[in-house]
Amino acid sequence: MAVIKPFRGVRYNPARFSDMHTVVSQPYDRIDHDLLQEYLALSPYNIVHIIQGHIDEDTPQESDPEAVYARAREYYQQWLAEGILIQEDRPALYVYEQQFTVNGQPYTRLGMIAAVELVDFDKGIILPHERTHRGPKVDRYHLMKTLKVNPEQIFLLYPDVENRVNALLRQATANRPPDIDVVELFEQDVRQRVWRITDPAIIQAIEAIIEPMRHLIIADGHHRYETALHYRNEQRKLNPDMPPNAAANYITATLVSMNDPGLVVLPTHREIHHFTDTAPAVILERAAPDFHIAPAANLDNCLAAVNAHPTGHAFGFYGGRDVGFHVLTLKDEALIDHLITDDHSRTWKSLPVSIVHKILLEQIAGVPAQGIEDKTLIRYHRDARAAVENIDHGDGNFAFFVSPTRMEDIQACVANGEQMPQKSTDFYPKMISGLVLFPLTGEVGSPQMESPHGELIAG
Repeated sequence: MAVIKPFRGVRYNPARFSDMHTVVSQPYDRIDHDLLQEYLALSPYNIVHIIQGHIDEDTPQESDPEAVYARAREYYQQWLAEGILIQEDRPALYVYEQQFTVNGQPYTRLGMIAAVELVDFDKGIILPHERTHRGPKVDRYHLMKTLKVNPEQIFLLYPDVENRVNALLRQATANRPPDIDVVELFEQDVRQRVWRITDPAIIQAIEAIIEPMRHLIIADGHHRYETALHYRNEQRKLNPDMPPNAAANYITATLVSMNDPGLVVLPTHREIHHFTDTAPAVILERAAPDFHIAPAANLDNCLAAVNAHPTGHAFGFYGGRDVGFHVLTLKDEALIDHLITDDHSRTWKSLPVSIVHKILLEQIAGVPAQGIEDKTLIRYHRDARAAVENIDHGDGNFAFFVSPTRMEDIQACVANGEQMPQKSTDFYPKMISGLVLFPLTGEVGSPQMESPHGELIAG
């Protein structure tokens, strides 16, 4: 069964931060060096000091990465002592609403932040949809072990065709101003709003709806989830009598219904760089037997043709100014099984990203699979213009543009136990960090019956 619980979250003190834009950030894995510097300049209390530690260049002894984790712990403990961070006096769930616009259309995505019981994947309750890599898990493990806190939440999708949980969340927040209302530095077109829920009746009703569910899907946070499983197993060995509701048995997640009208998946485009074995013009010649090839006047026309294809089996291509933009459309759906001989379902083989990787990149372009796996030959882009600019400046060789992965295909692959190619999904917008932190000490559980809205106390 899927178990969620309220928890005593640690949050930035609203008395100290009336506008939280200076302290929140993108998730750790979305923060490059330049963005990190922008966050550091916003506030000495920005959450990046904890989630994305940086080497102090003025202190040579801190060139040791372990010092970064130790300093994150020092920041956390100091901020609690100073009242920068404060902890709820009783467990709560958190309604998390994001308002944003994509291609001129407004959306509202509704979720809730909760403590979710960690379950091994073979139980079929919580499932991954992408593969993970060792490096990020080692980093997150050292941070978790040193900090003893989940400083960010992962993103989970749950099946709720009737959106019954959403109805309860709206009921709980009706006519109440949010506890947090902020626009984050990087995704400035997204309004982030959070409400605490401590009403036992609402919480118990939500728990009851979630409990029988299976096949919850990790949308973002695969590395953090697997790290949390490892940490949980380690804590169980160290503490054989650890109770079931111990915080170490849980991870914080924002849960969103698969049927939420604000659930948006964006495409992730592929740029190949440092690869000159196959010229862009040759790629078009090799693709011609299996793909209809049509020139496109510009990037906008190319993307429009890709997104208009009913099955997603049209692909944009840019090979530089001399080659220009083209749209490659698969001639026959039967070619998929002929060209992709891996032991995968037809749904997996039919994913646009699978066709790009297994046919266009590996077979036609001849890009070594290892260069894709270790990312030495590929860059991934939400904005296709970035790939075009790199190629025009001589920093890239060619690019393929894809359509978004459909939610029903994600569900089908996960149900088959299949993990999709890297960067198959880009759920927009990201769940920002700094809204609420989850201490891994103590226990999780139901709120007290009195005081339905709860108060905050110093940590």
